[in-house]
Amino acid sequence: MRTLLLFIGAGTFVAKPVLAQRQAPSEWAVYGRDAQGTRYSPLRQIARDNVDRLEVAWTFRSGEAAKLPNRGRPALETTPLFVDGTLYISTPFGRVIALDPETGTERWRFDPEVNVNAGFGDFTNRGVSTWRDPSAATGAACARRIYIATIDARLIALDARTGTPCEDFGSGGTIDLRIGLRIAPFEFQAYEQTSPPLIVGNLVVVGSAIADNNRPAPASGELRAFDAQTGRLRWTWDPIPQDPADPAYGTWAEGSASRTGAANAWSVLVADPDRDLIFVPTSSAAPDYFGGLRKGSNRYANSVVALRASNGELVWHFQTVHHDLWDFDNASPPALVTLMRDGRQIPALIQTTKTGMMYVLHRETGEPVFPIEERPVPASDLPGEAAWPTQPFTSVTPPLVPHRIAESDIWGAEPADREACLAQFRTLRNEGIFTPPSRRGTLVVPSNIGGAHWGGVAVDEALGVAIVPVNRLAAIVQLIPNAQYDRVEARRESERWGYQYTPMQQTPYVMRRRLFMSPSGLPCTKPPFGALVAVSLNTGGILWNVPLGALRGRDGTSRSSSLGSPNLGGPIVTGGGLVFIGATLDRGFRAFDIANGRELWSVTLPAGARATPMTYEFKGRQYVVVAAGGGELFGEADAIVAFALPDVARQP
Repeated sequence: MRTLLLFIGAGTFVAKPVLAQRQAPSEWAVYGRDAQGTRYSPLRQIARDNVDRLEVAWTFRSGEAAKLPNRGRPALETTPLFVDGTLYISTPFGRVIALDPETGTERWRFDPEVNVNAGFGDFTNRGVSTWRDPSAATGAACARRIYIATIDARLIALDARTGTPCEDFGSGGTIDLRIGLRIAPFEFQAYEQTSPPLIVGNLVVVGSAIADNNRPAPASGELRAFDAQTGRLRWTWDPIPQDPADPAYGTWAEGSASRTGAANAWSVLVADPDRDLIFVPTSSAAPDYFGGLRKGSNRYANSVVALRASNGELVWHFQTVHHDLWDFDNASPPALVTLMRDGRQIPALIQTTKTGMMYVLHRETGEPVFPIEERPVPASDLPGEAAWPTQPFTSVTPPLVPHRIAESDIWGAEPADREACLAQFRTLRNEGIFTPPSRRGTLVVPSNIGGAHWGGVAVDEALGVAIVPVNRLAAIVQLIPNAQYDRVEARRESERWGYQYTPMQQTPYVMRRRLFMSPSGLPCTKPPFGALVAVSLNTGGILWNVPLGALRGRDGTSRSSSLGSPNLGGPIVTGGGLVFIGATLDRGFRAFDIANGRELWSVTLPAGARATPMTYEFKGRQYVVVAAGGGELFGEADAIVAFALPDVARQP
């Protein structure tokens, strides 16, 4: 309680508009480069006509690859920041490291001493955030701060010059984010932090990552804003409405809002400081695949929500999935752009989704810029379930991935593979996207990893182009009655076929899930399995759609690039007309021409770049940097790799 009082403090908080912190063109000061999350850099030294001359400028290794724990394989997914002449990275273990931008030499390192053997679920950290105290003198301690939200749910503020904790923040530089939640986590690993905090004005805003498919109330998913200097709690917003006067409260039937958890925002948040707005992509309520204990549309879950940055008040919301039964979280960070429509500038928000649909909404009201239709979808045949009868479909921008799989779409590298896939396919319930989970087994398309995924979108506003990486995979989901669940058989199936079994406690069912794959380990769906898609923000149409990556065979060699690759990681766009992205299983890092999707350059990394790259300029030289060490099928490494042109004169 004493710790909690430190955060809350005394007196009344008066909401004031927030102010944006500006950055130089050479910098990359936010995860998405700017608070709007566009991932666009104006740098153009590296361009279409010279990108093929890129070479490794330096490589830094964190040393964590040799220290992997026995449980929960970590994934190096950080996007470095570059401010005030220093690069800042984070590691899955929660370490923050400052690097020299010219050589990659370590300047300092902070270790929060995370218990790496604790069995974390999504064992990663995607980056740090930074804030410049406007009241502090240049050179003063903690004048610039680096914030990290660690996997074990601590928010820590560090002096950017030295890496030492800022003692005036929270309790000795740290806030325990497990304190003060509506529903306390049922176990240590149920509540984590994987994304960098959002800095808006003098606030640090955090969401959470919650283990959300094992029970109805694993933990609550409040969004919280803390004073950037003191760590004092400024406001809290719960994505599951708790006030009976809230119009959304009734969308949680039978009072289920008070006893349901998750609906948290585990992805990256973005902001419009000039409009005093924060935009929050929320996830599904718990548990993911059975909604019989939370009947209704479950408003504010699976939504894009605009909050008043200064006080956390709800401004508008748009729900991308009603009553989610498919783990269709809003995993992608939103991106904010200004569009021209009928001679008028429109402040817009782009939200890509696991369903493969890209929604474009008015940033101030949430109204669709491109039309959206509510269309009927299949009903549930599961006792105790009530699937929502309609879902929102974009009617101008077509789906970025297939929404239905027919028998003619079943694929196999060999005839035996295809026959095995067909045999599985014919047993499943399959009525296209939003077919509910069933006891029989359901083909879920797209799968729970998308469609579009946490890699998100990059935008060239001047060209009016959005770049989206997607997966073109399906999954098999089956709900097994508790009385029919055999733990021994489940273990065998997991080892043989890769099935994931999750007992959904307090529900009648156990969830059984895996990707729709052949015995050889390749997808049963028609290639390409992964793609990079360009969408026109002027017309809503698709400009180009190209395979992304190649698959590796069991012998380690790459298969045809026309197959594409399942991917996790984001793109960036530069003023040189280039799209840079890693993300693929083949460990490739690539540059594409934004005009037509033509691949202009590629290199093989030490491991898959399951991360979003960044770019900066230092002493007249542009660098492109990516984290290579994605974990699991992406390989095991701990490398940060910087590329630059070899023949650029350095400034003294």
